[in-house]
Amino acid sequence: MNFPENLKYTKDHEWVRVEGNSAFIGITDFAQSELGDIVYVDIATLGDDLAHEQIFGTVEAVKTVSDLFMPVSGKVMEVNKGLDTNPDSVNKDPYGTGWMIKVEMSNAAEVNSLLSAADYKTLIGH
Repeated sequence: MNFPENLKYTKDHEWVRVEGNSAFIGITDFAQSELGDIVYVDIATLGDDLAHEQIFGTVEAVKTVSDLFMPVSGKVMEVNKGLDTNPDSVNKDPYGTGWMIKVEMSNAAEVNSLLSAADYKTLIGH
């Protein structure tokens, strides 16, 4: 499994890539493997201001539906439209083409409370 060192992680299995005051968010390699084949990603929060740990969408796999939680507070500026036609991008490339949302952070200091790759690996027992 892949856990890039340049990302931050949550206990709920989201990852965050910070670029300036923006954050790209998706689910981890571990999360997608646990969910199985992803068939639909539902994110209807474009333009919304969401608080840390609020639900920003859901991901539907063959066997379950799982909520997606905000790792940082902010406004949802962009949703990855590629997931509408290729939700399996989350399975194939969770940290690249499988990203889910881009957020303009309202409190960048929240990033400091997220897990490092090493801490996340410990959390999931890897």
